[in-house]
Amino acid sequence: MPKITLIPGDGVGPELTEATKRCLEATGVDIEWEEIAAGAEVMEAKGTPLPEEVLESIKKNKVALKGPITTPVGSGFRSVNVALRKELDLFACVRPCKSYRGVRSKYSDIDLVIIRENTEDLYAGIEFEKGSPEAIALIEEISKLGEHKIRLDSGISIKPISEGASERIVRFAFEYAKDNGRRKVTAVHKANIMKFSDGLFLQVAKRVAEDYPEIEFEERIVDNMCMQLVQKPELYDVLVLPNLYGDIISDLGAGLVGGLGLAPGANIGEGMAVFEPTHGSAPRYKGMNKVNPTAMILSGMLMLRYLGEEEAAGRLEKAIAEVIEKQEKVTYDLKPDRDDPTAVGTREMAEAIVKQLK
Repeated sequence: MPKITLIPGDGVGPELTEATKRCLEATGVDIEWEEIAAGAEVMEAKGTPLPEEVLESIKKNKVALKGPITTPVGSGFRSVNVALRKELDLFACVRPCKSYRGVRSKYSDIDLVIIRENTEDLYAGIEFEKGSPEAIALIEEISKLGEHKIRLDSGISIKPISEGASERIVRFAFEYAKDNGRRKVTAVHKANIMKFSDGLFLQVAKRVAEDYPEIEFEERIVDNMCMQLVQKPELYDVLVLPNLYGDIISDLGAGLVGGLGLAPGANIGEGMAVFEPTHGSAPRYKGMNKVNPTAMILSGMLMLRYLGEEEAAGRLEKAIAEVIEKQEKVTYDLKPDRDDPTAVGTREMAEAIVKQLK
């Protein structure tokens, strides 16, 4: 019996978490939950949105399912989600983007997996505020090292891309492709401009690709990749990207399949993983039983796959797809007309999925 850390989150998180628990338990997989709080709603009591016991629970159980979390303003955290990934070294963000019949979208038959490096790049958080002594000192030092002139009224962010982190994420992408019967890996970059950061990422990707001759490899410049995904997404399979591009392309991919309400996510490290929907906590909808639970339930499905429960994961995904295709018991955003009075709430859609599983 796996023991899973369960973090309900904030805003609509608890109701999405409850809906997902019901669906996961309906698959018949015997799960023991260890529920623990994080986010804005524990800030006052604990003095931090990410209490140490949350990290300890995940380190102990190795797997967590998390609802969306709000980062409180003035908490000292740029993002609770980023802090969680950094503390646990969850270096790979896996974002499947898959079409389901019945979803309003300009596209059909999309089946992409976006794999994003999670630990460095511009999201490493190495920043210097405009006018600060550190920023001024850095500007002066850079001017001594070469011909680069930076305005003194600049804020500065530093973009580290390392050989080690690049190799780790690209190898993860190829292993994912191999394990899941995928045909191609595309490395996405801007090496034509950033020759020593993105250039290093691309160089490493080409080298790692040589170890996987059975899987097709190609590379694309990120701006061209955006156009390609809009024009001919069927040509792509697994994309591997540095952190910032991965964040942007992930949302583009979600847009191809109907939006963030259908976008699950997994953050995976060495022997540890946290599964979560990619949308926010939507506090204005808290307690309204209105928000689409699909992204979080699909995140639970990814968790079952990670745990080796392939058969249960397949049944759960099939049940979700059937409920969406029938269009009878779905939330307002999955209706052709968002004002359709026959739309149901979060609980009712989850109940329909549970019924479909039986």
